[in-house]
Amino acid sequence: MEFTYEQLQRYARHIVLREVGGVGQKKLLSGKVLVIGAGGLGAPLLLYLAAAGVGTLGVADHDLVELSNLQRQVIHTTQNIGLPKVESAAMAVSAVNPDVKFHPHHLKVRSNNILALIEEYDIIADGSDNFETRFLVNDACHLARKTLVSGAILRFEGQVSTFKSHMGKNYPCYRCLYRSPPPANLVPSCAEGGVIGTLAGTVGSIQGTEVLKEIMGVGTSMSGNLILYNALETEFRKISLKRDTDCPLCGEKPTILDLSIHSET
Repeated sequence: MEFTYEQLQRYARHIVLREVGGVGQKKLLSGKVLVIGAGGLGAPLLLYLAAAGVGTLGVADHDLVELSNLQRQVIHTTQNIGLPKVESAAMAVSAVNPDVKFHPHHLKVRSNNILALIEEYDIIADGSDNFETRFLVNDACHLARKTLVSGAILRFEGQVSTFKSHMGKNYPCYRCLYRSPPPANLVPSCAEGGVIGTLAGTVGSIQGTEVLKEIMGVGTSMSGNLILYNALETEFRKISLKRDTDCPLCGEKPTILDLSIHSET
């Protein structure tokens, strides 16, 4: 493919990067990324991926825009309160980069639709706000052999990692970090525990960078590592993750062979 004059102008600061160049930008334009959740993490993810020129973007979310979202979900505006979040996100993405092919999926991600949902995408970026969905997305990505870039935030803390367990024994999955979802009353939601709004931008932007790296194949993948960010202390920690040989999904003797364990999700 050849760049148009407008594309050369739009992506000029990418193209001059030695690690990106024209080849990398063409990979971005051919990339297909699905974002799970158009909320706090999905907002910066979608905006930056669109601005970077990821050619095909999808987002899956079943919620409507509420006033309480606007403190951190910067893709939405006051005038869009009451609209489906995926429609509000579509407006913002179109305004940032009208060349992006945007697919809004106004639905709740469930075990009976997720495999069909992720099928047409290369990379899945999870910005969901509950453990049930995170585990479902992780399991589906492993079974469908998709790369997953996962993020989570609560109060003043966030975490990011990339999971490519389908690639073999050197690559852990989310269940190697957390075997199963914690009891519902053990970890509060953002609505219950709160979250500083700017944290979503920090963690979502890191996720976005990792997605771009995976598409272009540059730098060091976050797979096998976990970034922990404490905003109150302005502290980043990077810890190593290893594949758990007893993991029920990607271990030596897996017991999760399909998504039937998520039948109630």
